[in-house]
Amino acid sequence: MTSPTPSPPPTAQAPTAQSPSGPSPAAQSPSGPSPAAPPPAAPRAARAGGRWIEQWDPEDEVFWRARGERIARRNLGFSILSEHIGFSIWSLWSVLVLFMGPEYGVDPAGKFFLVAVGTFVGAVLRVPYTFAVARFGGRNWTVVSAALLLLPTAAAVFVMEPGTSYTAFVVVAALTGVGGGNFASSMTNINSFYPLRKKGWALGLNAGGGNVGVPVVQLAGLLVIGTAGAASPRLLLLAYLPLIVVAAVLAALRMDNLAPVSGDGGAAKEAARDPHTWIMSVLYIGTFGSFIGYSFAFGLVLQTQFGRTPLQAASLTFIGPLLGSLVRPVGGRLADRFGGARLTLWNFAAMAAAATVVVYASVERSLPVFLTGFIALFALSGLGNGSTYKMIPGIFRARAGARGLVGEEAAAYGRRLSGAAMGLIGAVGALGGLGINLAFRQSFMTSGSGTPAFVSFLACYAVCALVTWAVYLRRPAGPVREEAGRPGRTPAYAEV
Repeated sequence: MTSPTPSPPPTAQAPTAQSPSGPSPAAQSPSGPSPAAPPPAAPRAARAGGRWIEQWDPEDEVFWRARGERIARRNLGFSILSEHIGFSIWSLWSVLVLFMGPEYGVDPAGKFFLVAVGTFVGAVLRVPYTFAVARFGGRNWTVVSAALLLLPTAAAVFVMEPGTSYTAFVVVAALTGVGGGNFASSMTNINSFYPLRKKGWALGLNAGGGNVGVPVVQLAGLLVIGTAGAASPRLLLLAYLPLIVVAAVLAALRMDNLAPVSGDGGAAKEAARDPHTWIMSVLYIGTFGSFIGYSFAFGLVLQTQFGRTPLQAASLTFIGPLLGSLVRPVGGRLADRFGGARLTLWNFAAMAAAATVVVYASVERSLPVFLTGFIALFALSGLGNGSTYKMIPGIFRARAGARGLVGEEAAAYGRRLSGAAMGLIGAVGALGGLGINLAFRQSFMTSGSGTPAFVSFLACYAVCALVTWAVYLRRPAGPVREEAGRPGRTPAYAEV
């Protein structure tokens, strides 16, 4: 498949190249530009090489059918590959700690901290990774971010042996955070390729394919432990080094940069000032924070609370993350059909119920009941990941309408703000994973059990359900608002 040319699609009206800082004057509404609308941009000069696409309008049905969908799918496929390996490297230490027997001299609290360090660095890096797409281009940054995965993987090859200082383990665990940053840049990039009506499914596939990297590296760890033994962690690491190179090379050869979404630093500031960015961050703590936190901690909980051996823990650890990853696109698809806010509300209610089961199992020390409740939490967190990320572009498109923007002007505003917001939301959500690991660490240090931590998670889901209802689904008390033949008091964001 050849690289797309920068010429406009063969339609009656070619889409106008548009700066991420705002639409061209021709795109303004008849009543004049909204005060909140970004200023018009100067015409963009075509870029030589680098697989740049100068014009992109996925909301144009003719353009989408003739050219856009094919390009978007290709970029989605290679984005998933890179993000998949990024998640595997980010979650590497959730597997490597299973190889660390008594000869390493690291207690359970120390192992939880190693896992938490990588989670924290990955969360922080999501912010600059998001803006790197606008600065360097989605394809270009995918190549760089994939290549950076070589650093923590190669470093782990050198330190994974008894006698290494704990400080060295902490430093190398922190390096795996570059894999966590990949998610933010990948989601920001793919968000720009797809029209609003398909974002739930596309973002769900992109994120779900990346999330599968967690159970895959855990399965690979199980294979190594089961065949070569717990003294051979380097075999796992050496297997990933060539895969990282392949992902970087394929991204360079097959992906594209979108010029209309490059170079926009103002979107980040505008997204950070919008209260919905931070409200959605809280909800994403409840969904993705749960997924990544539980994924990293599951094996250690099985070892510490239920006395499982490394092989026994590894044989169970992958099940929950795998299920949660596979259902994330389903959450996006259901949100496309029924509305992300509605699905998110019911999902948090179900997560609270599953957490109640886990609390009971933890108190009773019942491994079968614990596994049932915990795996249900994984599946529900995956559904919630898909539904919350579907909400983000819908919310900012609705915000554009509230500012008086219409048509392509509103669509461009929504893409611009939602892309920037996704990085901030993803970063805060990943910090939820850090909170889960620190909660487990403190819980086991003080009570020798994970029960207090699970109780706190239950309270978190109840708060998230309340926030979802109050902000996005509660019917207004004011005058009746009619929408497209749907009379009655309609929540402003019910359809997001």
